[in-house]
Amino acid sequence: MGVAESQADDGLRSYLRRPTVLLLAVACLYLLVDLLAKLGGVRIAPGGIHLIGGEIPVANVVGFLMDGLILGLIIALAGVGLSMTYSILGFANFAHGDYLTAGAFSGWAAAYVVALFTLDGLDVTFGEVILLNAPSLVSAWTSPFAVLVGFIVAAVVSVVLVLGLDRAVYRPMRDKGSISLLIASIGVALALRYLIVFVWSPSTRGVTSTNPESLPSMDLFGIYTLNLHEGIMIVVAVGLMLGVHLLLQYTKLGKAMRAMSDNKALAQVTGIPTERVVRATWVIGGGLAGVAGFLIILERGVLSFNFGWRLLLFIFSGVILGGIGSVYGAIGGGIIIGVASRIALVWLPSGFPRVAAFGVMILVLLYRPAGLFGGVTTA
Repeated sequence: MGVAESQADDGLRSYLRRPTVLLLAVACLYLLVDLLAKLGGVRIAPGGIHLIGGEIPVANVVGFLMDGLILGLIIALAGVGLSMTYSILGFANFAHGDYLTAGAFSGWAAAYVVALFTLDGLDVTFGEVILLNAPSLVSAWTSPFAVLVGFIVAAVVSVVLVLGLDRAVYRPMRDKGSISLLIASIGVALALRYLIVFVWSPSTRGVTSTNPESLPSMDLFGIYTLNLHEGIMIVVAVGLMLGVHLLLQYTKLGKAMRAMSDNKALAQVTGIPTERVVRATWVIGGGLAGVAGFLIILERGVLSFNFGWRLLLFIFSGVILGGIGSVYGAIGGGIIIGVASRIALVWLPSGFPRVAAFGVMILVLLYRPAGLFGGVTTA
């Protein structure tokens, strides 16, 4: 038997000696059997006491899984930037959720302005501007150019925003410690959120079409319909995460980021331009946050001033579950949190998805306190 096999066996035996692990395994097995029984329409209730099973359509379960995957990809995309910020700058940035909101508002404002012109929504006569056919809902099908411009504007505005905040707030405080930076980020989050309220008002508004009849869609095995906006969201999120992987593994900047996250002092001694790496980290993290915010509104269709703040709890959960400081952990943890929050609807009422997601995070951390990818930094 090899050394690796021996270590794996020792690790397995150490887990099995803990009774709570066995209880967790039994609970997971029960949920799996119960799900299979529900799918098969089998119900076991001796004496009227429900023990296992019931009835749930396969289409519902597939819908929960797909919705969870879509949510998980957005959490993962936003979590990559948060994880990189933590691993290189050393603090948890509570303003990250509001970067999503700022990117979404700026991107969709730009998309609507472009849609006014490209959809013949304006008539300019002798200096007078008259609204003719102002778009009520923008979609990637009816106005793809407007959505593309909004996508770019969301990323650019978020990058400019985070670089400005770094220059004005975080950079002068870097030698004050991570707690000071964390508290400062909370203040930045509140300032950003209510600046958005001041400019756009606190009202919730519908901005994109989510009607399946008005969007091209693809039928998956007759049990789930994937519309155009969901497809765009999946393709862009996966493509950007793959791009981050390639950057970290195969570029000079990526190697410098990994070196700095492992040992900042040593990176400075070896001549790595650490300030340039910090700026690049803000650019990548801010850009991904802005894009994530724009994409989630493209799929959900509803824009509100605090949606990024509400999503931040899921983002932190995914990052912590995967192992804070690990990009791949943020991706894996985000997807797990997203899927868990939706598949839990098989057993829980509709108001409890957050409880299930955080419960999964807590259970994993009880047995792997460093997270699923604990000990792996940046890459």
